[in-house]
Amino acid sequence: MTPFAIPSRPLRIATAQAPVAPGDIPANAATAARLIRAAADGGARVVVLAEKFLSGYEPELIRAEPERCAVNGLGDPRLAPVVAACREGGVVAVVGAAVYDGGELFVSALAVDGDGVLARYDKQTLFKAERAVYRHGSAGLTLDVDEWRLGLGVCYDSGFPEHARAAALDGCHAYVVGALFGVGNGYHESRVWFPARALDNTVYAVLANHVGRTGEWETCGGSAVWGPDGSVVAEAGAGGEEIVFADLDPDALRAAREAEPMLRDLWDTGAEPRRAVRVASPPVPHA
Repeated sequence: MTPFAIPSRPLRIATAQAPVAPGDIPANAATAARLIRAAADGGARVVVLAEKFLSGYEPELIRAEPERCAVNGLGDPRLAPVVAACREGGVVAVVGAAVYDGGELFVSALAVDGDGVLARYDKQTLFKAERAVYRHGSAGLTLDVDEWRLGLGVCYDSGFPEHARAAALDGCHAYVVGALFGVGNGYHESRVWFPARALDNTVYAVLANHVGRTGEWETCGGSAVWGPDGSVVAEAGAGGEEIVFADLDPDALRAAREAEPMLRDLWDTGAEPRRAVRVASPPVPHA
């Protein structure tokens, strides 16, 4: 696939939000499995769940009890309900979790299908409060599903234009993010960042957010999908369990890239990141 190849058929994606139990992986895996089955019943091929959905956003609890409250990075039998739901529905799920691997903790997005964990993306841009607990990821991750390339991110990643741009330059058609945005400034941030990431790169942008309280955060829901022109395609409410569906459309992707050719022009010109030439203005002489 070339960096700008367009898929030949639509892809139905679902973004799901639901309250989670603090540090209780079996309970949250059961909730995830139920949401995955419901999304599959609605025709979804891909389902996205929030940042650390399987763990809850509980950094101190996770740091104190990583074996219980984080997913084992070498393979965790507690994921079996999620794997089974993916297998039954023919679905790929992107599920957030704290992961404990090699004595280190990561904030991760697990790509899961009916055979198990396909791949793991570790959050590359940790929020300030996370850096004392978790380790930065070292690489991005592109997930291929039915000709569609999905670039994965986790929460704060989406605040950095370079993160989504790297996915777009890898040929991604959608930027897929599980997150925690809180009541207050979080809703505003998400409604600025995601349409910007979509339009800047002419990709779909997909957000799965938390609802209710997790850790010290009151979250604002609003899981959503934006089109490659930056417009809202589907959006959940601010509170309560909800699944929203969107059909990622090759024709809409093609039209957006024809109307807004920035990504192709960047590729064609081989433009480097901005390099500044500094020119100092001479001081104004005193009278």
